[in-house]
Amino acid sequence: MTADRSLVYIAIFAAVVGALGVVPGLTLPIGGGVPVTLQSLGIMLAGVVLGPVRGAAAVLLFLFLLAVGMPLLPGGRGGPGVFLSPSAGFIIGFPVAAFVCGVVMRIFKASPVFPASLAAANIGGIGVLYAFGIPGIAFFADLPIAQAALVSLVYLPGDLVKAFGVAVIAQAIARGRPDALLSRL
Repeated sequence: MTADRSLVYIAIFAAVVGALGVVPGLTLPIGGGVPVTLQSLGIMLAGVVLGPVRGAAAVLLFLFLLAVGMPLLPGGRGGPGVFLSPSAGFIIGFPVAAFVCGVVMRIFKASPVFPASLAAANIGGIGVLYAFGIPGIAFFADLPIAQAALVSLVYLPGDLVKAFGVAVIAQAIARGRPDALLSRL
């Protein structure tokens, strides 16, 4: 794949993650107000579709745009302040989660797309993201880590649905245009 084409895919997925931030988040009265958003779906998709390096690069581009003030998070939030909020752990974990999703897809390259992408989304998009997000909630919401972990359980059902959705989308891509699933090349 050419460098130009890689840059296009990276830009497209950064835009997808940003566009998913336009969908209003559901802010819960627990956990310091970390909203339920669709952006983690974009993070999972970036890694599953683009692979570890391109997926993480797309998310890093998104974070750069967010840091310079683009209102790409639900509620029109953007700027350096978002990295000092209860959501900060999740936000900082986005590129790592995308990277791990891509790595898992590579590990399960010989497996059928649906279970491979479901595993990738669960391991990277939920496991890794929570590994960053829970300490962020604990720190910025001034909660004990155990309580932050317990609070985070409220997000799990929605994230499991998103992981399933990523697997469905990846399977559809693999059927319609297998060469577009860059994580499997």
